[in-house]
Amino acid sequence: MKPAPFLYIRPRGLQHALEALAADPGAKVLAGGQSLVPLLSMRLAAPTSLVDINGLPDLDHVRVDDAGVHVGALARHADVLASPEVRRVQPLVCLALSHVAHATIRNRGTTVGSIVHADAAAEMPMVLALLDGSVTVASASGSRTIPAGELFAGPMESTLQHDEIALEAFFPALTPEEGVGFEEIARRHGDYALVGVGAVVRVDGGDGVVSARAGYLSVSDIPTVADVTSALGGGVSDESLAAAAELALEELDPADDLHATAAYRSRLVRVLTARVLRAAYDDARSRS
Repeated sequence: MKPAPFLYIRPRGLQHALEALAADPGAKVLAGGQSLVPLLSMRLAAPTSLVDINGLPDLDHVRVDDAGVHVGALARHADVLASPEVRRVQPLVCLALSHVAHATIRNRGTTVGSIVHADAAAEMPMVLALLDGSVTVASASGSRTIPAGELFAGPMESTLQHDEIALEAFFPALTPEEGVGFEEIARRHGDYALVGVGAVVRVDGGDGVVSARAGYLSVSDIPTVADVTSALGGGVSDESLAAAAELALEELDPADDLHATAAYRSRLVRVLTARVLRAAYDDARSRS
């Protein structure tokens, strides 16, 4: 199929782009296009105009400071993944990005675009939620910062207004006492995951766990994070890791679809939660 007709706008600057969005409630922003263009081709989306921001300057940055990682709206997945500074300051970002689709798509797709597309089967929305990151957005009337906990409203639905452009995503830095882990199961590498799990574990300098959180993709309608600290407070063992998985399942809503049954997804949650929490715990101990 071919997309429905639309007006194509290539703005001269950010203000021009914001004005174009404000003038047309049916407009959509085009950045990497790896999510939007297939929707257009299948006519699952039919915007009245496309505002192509690829020509805007200063939006392709990948900056790292003591606070964390700042990723601009036009930074491609591949550029973020290739940054040794990103890997050093917040390694979970790179762990997850290595599972995003295929190299060709990572070369074009944008990390910020993936986040605001708000697909619960995608890696980066979950990572932002797990790390308590944020997204900075702008409109013709000003800018604001949306915490990850307030960003995802429903399946493929974010809280961005129609006239707002996401300018940057922020991923907080890993502290010296923290460790991370990530794993997902897909039918083929590059396919959407049947289930994916990320984890951040903080230790007290020894064997004790101060906090443990796990994030899930392809399990619920929105990226979901579960605090499983209480299950690991007595120490990390096969039994406590299994208890943590059961605690996480109370926050999740596995469902049947063409790719897997709810029961199979629940099984994957149990297996991957134990593996990833163990990996994050070991990582934290090695760092501290």
